[in-house]
Amino acid sequence: MRKMDGRRRRVFMIFTIGFVLLSQPGFADAAEPLQERSGIITMKGKPVTVVGSEITIGQKAPDFVAQATDMGDVRLSDFKGKVKLIASVPSLDTPVCDMEIHRFNQEAATVARDVVVLFISMDLPFAQKRFCGANGIQNVQTLSDHRRADFGMRYGVLIKDVRLLSRAVFIVDAQNIVRYVEYVQETGTHPDYDKALKVLKETEQQGQTANK
Repeated sequence: MRKMDGRRRRVFMIFTIGFVLLSQPGFADAAEPLQERSGIITMKGKPVTVVGSEITIGQKAPDFVAQATDMGDVRLSDFKGKVKLIASVPSLDTPVCDMEIHRFNQEAATVARDVVVLFISMDLPFAQKRFCGANGIQNVQTLSDHRRADFGMRYGVLIKDVRLLSRAVFIVDAQNIVRYVEYVQETGTHPDYDKALKVLKETEQQGQTANK
């Protein structure tokens, strides 16, 4: 009888732990089969595999959860009613990413209040905060995908081989419809700034016209 009671207790504990894990945000989604795409992105010239479906223009932008520099959760839905430029990068502490965030930080100073520029990477929130403080980045909001890789999987930029994000740019309008997508083929090269900023300006103007 004692052996049976002990066994029942172990089964109950396993069931309870499993229930707690499954209830964690992002866990159930991560357990679902995810599409893997190979050969479309290179890193230092070497083809890599990215996890997640490709985002297309005209679709509803998937919501996601990432961490701000204060470790608090931030979701796409937190920016309701705003036009969003979202740039994913491998790491802020690399030359191309450094130049990219400085360029978008400069451009973000000229956009309207209903436009937000988000930079997301696998860098820890503490590292992002240090980087922005040391480099005067004030107009771009950095987000960390390190905890769940939720953005990476939902937007098809999670590099399976190294668990970093590939370089990409997405523009999402105030109704959360995707208006622009660029998956940069080689992670060590820059995105098309001029084209992205042109679409951002057009999306901003369309939103202002719709609100009149």
